[in-house]
Amino acid sequence: MSAQRQRIDGAAAYLLHAYPYSETSLILEVFARDHGRLAMLARGARRPRSALRGVLHAFQPLELGWFGGGEVKTLAKAEWLGGISLLRGEGLLLGYYLNELLLKLLPREDAHAVLFDAYASALAALSRGATETAELRRFEKTLLRELGYGLVLDRDAHGQSVDAGRSYRYQVERGAVAADATESGQAISGRTLLDLAEDNYADARCLAESKQLMRYLLAHYLAGQQLQTRRVFIELQDV
Repeated sequence: MSAQRQRIDGAAAYLLHAYPYSETSLILEVFARDHGRLAMLARGARRPRSALRGVLHAFQPLELGWFGGGEVKTLAKAEWLGGISLLRGEGLLLGYYLNELLLKLLPREDAHAVLFDAYASALAALSRGATETAELRRFEKTLLRELGYGLVLDRDAHGQSVDAGRSYRYQVERGAVAADATESGQAISGRTLLDLAEDNYADARCLAESKQLMRYLLAHYLAGQQLQTRRVFIELQDV
């Protein structure tokens, strides 16, 4: 089958972003479980009577079909699968934060089924009213690991076991080093490193330090790209 005629049906996906194209259509940015991040043209989606108007919503599980082999595919069909309540309030803002990370960091057409499932789990938790920063940290960890930037948290940069009672600095692409006046990197306790390794966010110090660590790491990999949702968080509350 030629690239021009390539067709996909029944793909699990989420809509990350949509913007107008011509008077009646939309360009969609979607995240599909088995196909990664894709751009699609949704012809006629802005028409008042378009069936797509009631389907193409962010943070909702979708089943999509499309065709075309170029950079921008053409949407053939979309079905809302339901099962998730609409995000509201703080949960809605956190959902936009997750979407912005995917849009800025995820390469096009690079499938990440594990990351897709982590995103779906985070949205489900947000839809149930969970707004704890633990949900963000779990997703951010998975995102970095799937992009090839996985964190080594239980051992330091020299391969030694992390000591819960010591202070460290975490260095990008090197890992944790024992903290002293000459070391650079993000300050973090050994206890937080071990808790973060186990996704244990019960301790307030872990929540605070893991937040700073993820900000530090994401800022590096974003390479100067600004997160608009973070600006909103700064204005309203701390992420």
